[in-house]
Parts: sequence; C-alpha cells; structure tokens
Amino acid sequence: MDERIKSVFDALSAQCAKREYCTADIRRKALGRLEYDAAAAEEVVGALVEEGYVDDRRYAAAYAREKSSLSGWGPVKIRSALLARGVARDAVLAALEEIDPERATAKLEKVLETKWKALRDDPQGRLKLIRFALSRGYDYEPVRPLIERITREEA
Repeated sequence: MDERIKSVFDALSAQCAKREYCTADIRRKALGRLEYDAAAAEEVVGALVEEGYVDDRRYAAAYAREKSSLSGWGPVKIRSALLARGVARDAVLAALEEIDPERATAKLEKVLETKWKALRDDPQGRLKLIRFALSRGYDYEPVRPLIERITREEA
C-alpha cells in the first residue's frame, strides 16, 4: 500500500471507528480523497472491509434498529433506504429480521396516536392517517386494525 493510500486508509478507519458506514459510503469518501482513482479507492475499501472497519451487515442492522425504534420507520421504507445506499439485498433482509416487531408496533402506535390528535377534526383524517402510516413504510394490512382502534377510541 503506497503512502497516499495508507493516509486515506488511516483517515477513513478513524471515521469508521466512530460510527457505522456502508461500503458504498466509504467508496464515495475514498474516491473523493483519492481524486477519483477508482483502483486506489477499491484498495482502501477492501482493506477497511478486511480489517473489520466496514461491514454492510453490521451497518444494515444498526440502520434498521435506529430507523425502526427512533424514527418509527416501517420495513418497506427501511428496505428501500438501505437498497438505495447500495447495501446487498441479503444484508438488508437479515437486518429487517432483527427488528423487534413488538417495539416497532409500539413505536408506530405512538406516532399514529400523535398524528391522529392533529387530524381528528379533519373530515378526511382517517384517510390521511392511513396515508401517513403507509408513507412511514408500513404495509396496509398490519396498520389497518391499529388505525381502526386509534380512530375509534378518539372518536
């Protein structure tokens, strides 16, 4: 590894030690630092993966847990975001399986109850609540009974 590549490796390994990155993010960072020398960037990325600084499975799992528990995102939105970031499909599916469904449902319920407070006087509030849940990345079938209960309780 030449000195230029080693310095980029050192800088990116320090960044990776502080938080998770996927290989696509690191590849972009390496390309920028190496003035778009693709072969050198791949060498840096390969070394970071080999040393365990970058792991797409670990990244996907952390991303899915964070978006599910803190942001209230559903599996559809998480899957789309991870695939858009260039994470492999098998890593995405494994990450989605690690999400605790009970915690995810509790978070969704809390988010929907808060949204319903703003929509309950709207004649189309129930429809807007359904759209809101779908935009958060949840499928209709698991959301429907939850929305029926929330809108019935508040009515």
